[in-house]
Amino acid sequence: MRLRPRRAVEVRGGRVDTSRLTEASNPATRDIDVLPTLEMVRLMNAEDSKVAAAVADELPQIAAAIEAVAERMGRGGRLVYVGAGTSGRLGVLDASECPPTFGISHEKVVGVIAGGSRALTRAVERAEDNAEDGVAQIAALRINERDAVVGVAASGRTPFVLGAMEEARKRGALVISLACNHPAPMEALADIAIAPLVGPEVITGSTRLKAGTAQKMVLNMLSTAVMVKLGKTFGNLMVDMQATNAKLVARARRVIAQAYAMVRPEAPPLSEEDITRTLAQCDGEVKTAIVSLLAGVSPEEARKRLKAAGGVVRRAIEG
Repeated sequence: MRLRPRRAVEVRGGRVDTSRLTEASNPATRDIDVLPTLEMVRLMNAEDSKVAAAVADELPQIAAAIEAVAERMGRGGRLVYVGAGTSGRLGVLDASECPPTFGISHEKVVGVIAGGSRALTRAVERAEDNAEDGVAQIAALRINERDAVVGVAASGRTPFVLGAMEEARKRGALVISLACNHPAPMEALADIAIAPLVGPEVITGSTRLKAGTAQKMVLNMLSTAVMVKLGKTFGNLMVDMQATNAKLVARARRVIAQAYAMVRPEAPPLSEEDITRTLAQCDGEVKTAIVSLLAGVSPEEARKRLKAAGGVVRRAIEG
């Protein structure tokens, strides 16, 4: 999917081949090993400042991906990230943060990394070169037409990811590519291609730097906006969070107080006692507590309203 042409990437000395951008040498950092420490980090910071602009160039593609993923997940599908090395770790990280933030099961957003869980803390040699394992991982997850699979690879050509994307495509899933080179082989397998072109890295080929930062930004946008569209927030409040520890219980109380104040700004603030009692009556369910308080209904009625509203707090409050 091409929504607009991408800008050319220029570095000192002229334009570079964007199909191998992640492996290009950065002229601005060729003397980094002799720079004073402060100049070194200033240079790194200057390079990092290019990342947001590269991501901004991809916002139409990112928005299209969000709409498509939300539609699939709204029909009961899953969001699956597939990557190797840094790219795989970033996918696993984003997936692991979704359950406590948005109250979904661990099976709804899944991170798959070449080499398995062992690869999260150490390099697993040659795992990324195994396209057949990528195929096997998708088969093991029983990916189908309701699911969305995001291939994440800075180079856009990692065999493990290509194998996974090809198998996902055969199974009818929505397939999205996230690479930092363009054109890249992954794009040929994707329904939607996202390619923030961040330019050559500070250390040649070290895509854990700018490319990794760009991938993290895109994955954050993707999962967050999808969850917002699925009703997992009320305004900007995490109303579907799981209060599983003391910090999150305290946050749940603040969220209820903030939601109440947002809807009833002229009313006196809720007391701690009211919040604690209502949250307990609602079995710790933040959404249920908010609807119960703002609609003036019992926890049971609040749950019924939420179910009828597809979990969207605004609609449940309005009845």
